[in-house]
Amino acid sequence: MSILQTFAAAAVGYLFGSISVSRLIARRVNPKADISKIEYEVPGSTEMFVTDSVSATAARHHLGARWGCLTAILDMAKVLAPTLAVRLLWPEAPYYLATAAFGLVGHDWPLFARFKGGRGESPIIGGLLAIDPLGLLVTTVASSVTGIVVGHILVFRWAWLLLLIPWFWFRLHSWPHVVYMVICNIIYWYTMSPELIQYARMGPKGISPTQEEIADFFAMGKPLGRLMDRYSILAFIGRLRKKTG
Repeated sequence: MSILQTFAAAAVGYLFGSISVSRLIARRVNPKADISKIEYEVPGSTEMFVTDSVSATAARHHLGARWGCLTAILDMAKVLAPTLAVRLLWPEAPYYLATAAFGLVGHDWPLFARFKGGRGESPIIGGLLAIDPLGLLVTTVASSVTGIVVGHILVFRWAWLLLLIPWFWFRLHSWPHVVYMVICNIIYWYTMSPELIQYARMGPKGISPTQEEIADFFAMGKPLGRLMDRYSILAFIGRLRKKTG
């Protein structure tokens, strides 16, 4: 692989990733909206869940569901398009992996927005649509089924990120793809750490939001969370403890 071509592919990905779609849409739809911060009261407590992710979630929260969906789609597209273009331009080497990885970096630390961006779920999906859509589909299904059976929205939503690491190895036997997915996980979980720390601190405080409430916050649908609260393994264990306690 050429260092110059790798640099060029990464630069293209970073510049496209730095386009802050949520900010552009907010300026168009509601210039007065401050999408740089979300404060959400945790049900059943006086605690506030706070995130400063400038993302599709912020657009949904401040502008409405349809603008949040549009932001997510465009965040995928801004990484999908350059990654696919680089893959078609240089099919002989995985330069497109650098494009996709730096598209995520640009989204999280955008050059055009003082390096303050989102977390990167949509850009990762966009990159994977150009890299391995089958892997994205298979791991998403596996993640969804596991999340429903276990009974946790966060497993449902995020397990595919981790599953893609062994998927790339066993399916492609390609260390560049594995490294790419490891990098995506490191970046994503690092940027998500403020939210994850807040969530982890709820347990010792006795705060335990239901899966329905968590699903509502993440705009994944109350019925899905309600299903987990009633019929999952965790729900069954919880009912068993109440009977024996």
